[in-house]
Amino acid sequence: MIARILSQRGCWLSLLLMAAPALHAQDSGANPAPPPTTAPQSTAVASPPINPVDNPPISGLDVPSLEPETGPKNFWQPALHFSESVDTNVESGLGGGAVKSVTRGLSSLALQREWSHDKLVLEYEGGAAYYNASGIGVRSVQQFDVEQRVEWQRGHFGIHNSFNYLPEGTFGAAYGSLNGLGGILSGGSSPVFFGGGSFGSLGQVPRIMNLTLADVVEDLSPKSSLTLAAGYGVLHFTGNETVLGPDFQPIGFIGNSQVTAQAGYSRVLGPHDQGALVYGYQGFNFSATGLGFHSHVLQLMWGHRLSGRMDFLAGIGPQITQIAILGVQSTSVGAAGRVSLRYRFPQTSLHLSYDHYNTAGSGFFAGQKSDVLRFGAERPLTRLWSVGTDAGYAYSQRLQPTPAGVGVNAAIYGYGFAGAALHRMFTRNLHGYVSYQFNDLYFNAGACAVPGPVCERTSQRHVATVGIDWAPKPIRID
Repeated sequence: MIARILSQRGCWLSLLLMAAPALHAQDSGANPAPPPTTAPQSTAVASPPINPVDNPPISGLDVPSLEPETGPKNFWQPALHFSESVDTNVESGLGGGAVKSVTRGLSSLALQREWSHDKLVLEYEGGAAYYNASGIGVRSVQQFDVEQRVEWQRGHFGIHNSFNYLPEGTFGAAYGSLNGLGGILSGGSSPVFFGGGSFGSLGQVPRIMNLTLADVVEDLSPKSSLTLAAGYGVLHFTGNETVLGPDFQPIGFIGNSQVTAQAGYSRVLGPHDQGALVYGYQGFNFSATGLGFHSHVLQLMWGHRLSGRMDFLAGIGPQITQIAILGVQSTSVGAAGRVSLRYRFPQTSLHLSYDHYNTAGSGFFAGQKSDVLRFGAERPLTRLWSVGTDAGYAYSQRLQPTPAGVGVNAAIYGYGFAGAALHRMFTRNLHGYVSYQFNDLYFNAGACAVPGPVCERTSQRHVATVGIDWAPKPIRID
């Protein structure tokens, strides 16, 4: 499967990996002073065994932090964000487009409160984007995340909810600054298996996305744990048609809901290693089409962690997909899995991930089999300057046919993006950046709902942005 992806879009692997050697090579030279907000970092090679608190079960949803906690535990923090972009295909349509501008004004508010046995985190970011293009105008941009966690002596219960209302998708969306509006919106922290996002975007079509997750962890002993997790995700297009290319064929995007459950057993194998056995269930529903399907996944997982430096995770196993069309059920068996690596050098931080699962279809298909590759890296250059890069590629195959007039006519699509940003601190509270991003969407056949002689297959965008962020120091609420 991986070879097939690379043969169709080999250039994306180069874009994903080209930044890593350059950033790592700079680590071997003189180390510039870190930004004022970064704590001094140790360059010692030896790493002691990780603390159990920093080593959550790999079968659960929690991941250890590689950054030291330097701020207050109880605080609130407001911020303002302004940016101006030049976009070569602002309509995000097939067949190209005209160069237009996009002006964005956003505000954000973060709140964190910890008690003896529980923790609450609230994050909001929202505002408006003005697209200087006919038929688009002002679009609302909203994101609201909530996390509540309750702990006891041998475990914890957590509930997480992420809501966003956006004019585009979440994977590689060019919202201005690198990584979009944040990890969840850019696809970085929302687990592919649980849904809640999309891996391709076409047209300026407002959409509501919501993902709710709940998880329980119970330690059976100092070395073993049971984990349970459940999720419910929704993707709803508030306007379901957009014009595609010169043939003016409308497309009806497919909304969906997804129910997910996961159970796992984790065991510590050594001072830095864990193993796990995980079972997962996915139930997809596409109410507008009357279609749906189910999948079951069983995986063996292995994790290797060095406290504060590295987090590596790999899992693989069979995936059973059950599809019923007109009362006839078909069952297929394939493979599912994931690999992720996060590494923190003395100056550079990088992350690399690969996922292969069934996903909802991103509005194009009523279910798809997706391969999702993601890479990112960040590094300070001096006390005031820093640089980062972010790239990703998703390859998706249709799982079942859809009624005429909904979805796209193609059977396969690929979506990739690559970008970089240069950041500068002007004052302790004022930060500016310039960024560039390239987006590429292609279908293996004309993407119109009804095949036509001039139905386009590709959409490309170049987006250059200048922005500024104002954020005061976190305000303590002890």
